[in-house]
Amino acid sequence: MPNAIVIGAGIGGIATALRLRHKGYDVAVYEANGYAGGKLHAKEHQGYRFDLGPSLFTMPHLVTELYGLFGLDAKAHFRYRRKETLCHYFWDDGTTFQATAQFEDFIAKAGQTFQEDPAAIRRYLLRNKAKYDLTAPLFLEKSLHKATTYLSAATLKALLQLHKLDVDASLHRTNAKHFKNPKMVQLFNRYATYNGSSPYKTPGIMSMIPHLEMHYGTYFPEGGMDRISKSLYELAVAKGVRFHFNEPVTGIEVVGKRARGIATRGASHIADLVVSNMDVYPTYKKLLPTQKHPKKILQQERSSSALIFYWGMKKRFDQLDLHNIFFSQDYASEFNAIFNQKTLGNDPTVYVNITSKENPKDAPQGHENWFVMINAPGNYGQDWDKLKQRAREAIIKKLNTVLQTDIAAHITAEFTLDPKGIESSTSSYRGALYGAASNDKFAAFLRHPNFSGAIKNLYFCGGSVHPGGGIPLCLLSAKIVGDLVPNP
Repeated sequence: MPNAIVIGAGIGGIATALRLRHKGYDVAVYEANGYAGGKLHAKEHQGYRFDLGPSLFTMPHLVTELYGLFGLDAKAHFRYRRKETLCHYFWDDGTTFQATAQFEDFIAKAGQTFQEDPAAIRRYLLRNKAKYDLTAPLFLEKSLHKATTYLSAATLKALLQLHKLDVDASLHRTNAKHFKNPKMVQLFNRYATYNGSSPYKTPGIMSMIPHLEMHYGTYFPEGGMDRISKSLYELAVAKGVRFHFNEPVTGIEVVGKRARGIATRGASHIADLVVSNMDVYPTYKKLLPTQKHPKKILQQERSSSALIFYWGMKKRFDQLDLHNIFFSQDYASEFNAIFNQKTLGNDPTVYVNITSKENPKDAPQGHENWFVMINAPGNYGQDWDKLKQRAREAIIKKLNTVLQTDIAAHITAEFTLDPKGIESSTSSYRGALYGAASNDKFAAFLRHPNFSGAIKNLYFCGGSVHPGGGIPLCLLSAKIVGDLVPNP
């Protein structure tokens, strides 16, 4: 039986291991950390349970179809429930908006709250759907770096309707063209952060992102977000995939322009093919130091990172839900600080995720577990201790203003994660959450392909390569690799 080695046990690596195992490969996964899941990890702290990384779950079929590969019913191993409320939005002036998952209800309530024409909202949302339907078969489901991708009716259809995709305008400009109320524009601008970009730079085609959330819905996995990765890890083990934890890979061995295996702590492990789920930048810099590097790709602007405060709160806040956004008063200034000045703005937009709303066991009775995140620049050597202190004060000030309370008085447990920590724990270059940013219209084509054009039998999956970061795209990257790898 031919064998494959996967470097990294992030969600993309586990999914790739499953797809290769299904094709008939003997698969081994090597992971530097002592656990599977990468950024999808959790921690118990002083009686509270916190998901450490991604907090939004959408497109669950990309998870459940991995069980289907082996003829299994996912419900017996992994359960989740759909949320009726997508997100609660708050502004400093007292404006609030509860975004519902129902299409017409969203339109009616948004029209009323923001004094926008419901017909205009409907046209915008349907246009987003059209963008997705046109581009998903090309940009998300196939390799952009194979000629066969472009020799299809779907590709021709997308090219003929290129004018509908808003690739020459920024997401902000696209949204401002459709809506008059700056709060409505800001609400849809925020979707640029789903791929770590700026709404003032990323192209308007990214307005298809809210369609993914509104069409496919948002969900809560029973047991928390890390159950996504844990359940797939358990499936992989059950199907014979071998995991080697606390065993960092030190090199990819290349013989005659062909990947022949990996090195770990002085030992060599031979393989018929190698897949790197590690960030593409350290993959080349650390594991392939003597090979020719794709300089243009590696020099791409990195996506945003995050600064996260994990707070145990000795109070329940009934006006909050699982997902909550507290907007800054000057969105443009916030993103200018992140991407141009490589620092934090004075008035950050604050995201608060509270899983105890869905799973009360995540916090003591009468308490809540708050995952409090702001967008941040990557790690460029900033004084993160100083920035964290300043950010904490700004976050508390905003939450106090909106919620009319003394947030600090309710914090009973706390720890933090900054871009420097994200970089060191996940090998994500500069702590970028999504690899390269999507701050220009050619970004999708500049992401590293899912295979090496110079080294045979070497493949790539995960958030730093095509089609991008986030749980759904990482799972799609695994699917693309599974399609590219030949049957044994």
